[in-house]
Amino acid sequence: MPEPADRSDSHSFKALLSKALRVLDRIAEHIEKTILGCSVLFLAGLLIAHVLGRQLLGTGVTGQVELTQMSLIIMTFAGLGYAVRRARHISMSAFYDQLKGTPRKILLVTISLSTGALMFFFAWHAWDYVMAIQGRGRTSSALQIPLWIPYLMAPVGFALAGIQYWLTAIRNMISKGIYRSFNEKEAYDEVPDSAL
Repeated sequence: MPEPADRSDSHSFKALLSKALRVLDRIAEHIEKTILGCSVLFLAGLLIAHVLGRQLLGTGVTGQVELTQMSLIIMTFAGLGYAVRRARHISMSAFYDQLKGTPRKILLVTISLSTGALMFFFAWHAWDYVMAIQGRGRTSSALQIPLWIPYLMAPVGFALAGIQYWLTAIRNMISKGIYRSFNEKEAYDEVPDSAL
């Protein structure tokens, strides 16, 4: 008689875990989209203002090059987690593509766990670097913006990517299908026989 209760407890735990992971995924997605959206809008506005200022007033925005570089740094590191979320990250899959079923899933979980751990390792070292820059008081040359502010996106971006990789691993451990990211199920097109 205890088996049905155990199954129901297991099912409710799985449902609760899945719900909690979805909430974490949505929070991370909101953070990524906000940072990316604001950075792109800021960069576009900055470049438009710079061009208009040069054409109409004969002078551009002071520090435009520095601000552009800082925006690109922010977008690059914020884009890490977003790329993993959409399964658009770089992957070397020659060996992975040869596998099917459970071995393929095991390899994907292993890759996701180890890559996530690597992202957290990078986040830790990036945090040390940002703190060192802050401690030295380094600033940009033209605008005197403390450099730790834009560089802070490096540990944040690595951490968001690590979260996405681990969410992918957990999703594959608790779900039946194979997921390339937390939300995207693997769906490779089969090669037609006539193409061979």
